[in-house]
Amino acid sequence: MSNNIADNRNAQSMQIILHAGNAREAYTKALDLAESGNFCDADSLLKEAETELTQAHRLQTRILQDAIEEDDPCIPILLIHAQDTMMSIDSEYRMACRFISLYRKLNTTEELSLIHI
Repeated sequence: MSNNIADNRNAQSMQIILHAGNAREAYTKALDLAESGNFCDADSLLKEAETELTQAHRLQTRILQDAIEEDDPCIPILLIHAQDTMMSIDSEYRMACRFISLYRKLNTTEELSLIHI
């Protein structure tokens, strides 16, 4: 793999890490908002997190497709780290969505119980 290709793959790997980190920041804020009952803003941040993860996945796919076309494909260590980071954050995102759904149900249950008082 030429230095130019390696430099490009490393830059793309850093972009994957950046997008994944942006997703983590967005869904963490969304969890905080949902916990306090602000579901509208939480939903907006979840969409932002999903967009960031989608961008990270697209970059990963592009890198792997490019590598497949090479005679002697080489995957840099930084890409392995980027993929691991992205997949961990993707799993966390999915759990955050479920927690927010639970917060929403708890909030609705609390509101219904107040009506009967």
